[in-house]
Amino acid sequence: MSKGADLMRTIRKIERSIPNLRQRKKVAAYARVSVDSERMHHSLSAQVSYYSSLIQKNPNWEYAGVYADYGISGTGMKKRQEFLRMLEDAEAGKIDIILTKSIQRFARNTVDLLRTVRHLKELGIEVWFEKENIHTMSGDGELMMTILASFAQEESRSISENVRWRIKKQFEQGNPNGHFRVYGYRWKGDELVVVPEEAAVVRRIFQNFLDGKSRLETEREFAAEGITTRNGCRWMDSNIKIVLTNITYTGNLLLQKEYVTDPILRKRKKNRGELPKYYVENTHEPIIDKETFDYVQQEMARRKGLGPFANKSLNTTCFTGKIKCGICGRSFMHNLRKDRGFQEFWNCGSHKLAGRSCGAKGSIPQAVLIRECTAVLGLDNFDENVFLDRVDKIVVPKHHVMVFHMKDGREITRHWISTAKKDCWTDEYKDEQRAWMRNYMANGTNTRYYPFTTRIKCALCGASFRRYSKSIKSGTFAHWRCTKGGQCESVSLREEDLERMAAEAMGTGTFDGDRFRKEVEWIAVGEKDKVVIHFKDGRVKEIPYTPPKKRGIRHTAEYKKNMSQIKKQYWKKERKEAEGN
Repeated sequence: MSKGADLMRTIRKIERSIPNLRQRKKVAAYARVSVDSERMHHSLSAQVSYYSSLIQKNPNWEYAGVYADYGISGTGMKKRQEFLRMLEDAEAGKIDIILTKSIQRFARNTVDLLRTVRHLKELGIEVWFEKENIHTMSGDGELMMTILASFAQEESRSISENVRWRIKKQFEQGNPNGHFRVYGYRWKGDELVVVPEEAAVVRRIFQNFLDGKSRLETEREFAAEGITTRNGCRWMDSNIKIVLTNITYTGNLLLQKEYVTDPILRKRKKNRGELPKYYVENTHEPIIDKETFDYVQQEMARRKGLGPFANKSLNTTCFTGKIKCGICGRSFMHNLRKDRGFQEFWNCGSHKLAGRSCGAKGSIPQAVLIRECTAVLGLDNFDENVFLDRVDKIVVPKHHVMVFHMKDGREITRHWISTAKKDCWTDEYKDEQRAWMRNYMANGTNTRYYPFTTRIKCALCGASFRRYSKSIKSGTFAHWRCTKGGQCESVSLREEDLERMAAEAMGTGTFDGDRFRKEVEWIAVGEKDKVVIHFKDGRVKEIPYTPPKKRGIRHTAEYKKNMSQIKKQYWKKERKEAEGN
């Protein structure tokens, strides 16, 4: 037996000296009521008070707040501001546990409920449903929650069906669903009462339309006169259309013009015959008689058939509404451009919709459009009336292609080449732009152009001088030389020398660019012995000039010694390789 076997091992447990302090959980609560009423307001206040007291009484909990939504349905999340704020705080690490009364208070939409709870679970946040006694972190918590949430969703759907049935019975009795807002009337009890000031605006809208004015013209009239809506906003084309199509102004009501398609998603849809409508006569005082209203509806349908030609306020042509985009189906719009001469062109209307362009490339110049239409119609000169009689529409599937759909059923495809640039840049317009550019470069301040730009002329060949620069250790080295380059024997000048000679000629100690622009017309440079400065007042000054010697880097003795060793080693290596071969 070995010596080590006689010894017995002793094991002693060493307790930790630092006590284990339990960290308090940050606990919040969520409350919600869906009905906006005084009774429900008290219910919500009671919930907030209850959870605030419950959290603060528990010594292991830290109060993280109570989030409450008032008068908002639980079938969606977008309008529940407090609920969304709670989720943001949870993601920021401000909450560990969320208390809520029941699954119905948290969410009635099963999909939203599971998505939210799972997201919180990933963050390590537990949700306690008090009524159902469910903790989401428990083993069967999610299963029980899914089952009960499905029941809650179906309950919500059942309640919605009951409400829809009640509303339907109200419609059948000729009663509207609540007190809706309509301009020109106020509710006095259960009766619509005319507001004289607003009724006058309604009558004017109808009268303008009967006088042949477009909605856009009425909009501009109201804006000029300061006439606003009930909320103090500007009257828009859409608001005017709602007034013109609202049968309520005839003293009658049309019920169930809209309906809810899904009680969970809360999506509304216009009733276009899917459900019955209820027409109730003589329910309140009319503002517009029924005959006038019916005539306006007929006139609106007629103008809609005419398209943009019905709106006199629009600058329409024979091509308006005739050119269609082959990608999105929108009409091409007429545009004018005057910054590069006068240009008329057409492009897809989606280009004016922010972020909604269909991707159609290019535009069609007016001259090209007229030329191609003339060729398709077989005319010597374009005739608008012939075009309207024979062409149904023009489809543009891609750039430089037009498909003419004739009214006799034929389709004619035309490929075209744009001459817009050639037509725009006439000799007169080129000369005008050159003159403007020269003036801008010479006199423009706070630009990328320098005082000497366009003012230095070569004394030998007459060409302009151009600025060249490069970065060096001491800064930027700039000089001016003839644009002819190696074709001209003129000398180049350093910018510092030019500034010195210009200052000397103007009688200033230092160079002033603004003063130089005002006084100096041009400078003749290129001869090796002088620089001639021509002033705007007729004066001419010659400044002697001797080109300086070329600047170079003076090598130190250490630099020369190092380069010598490098060359010796290089040539030694070359010779070894040559001998080896």
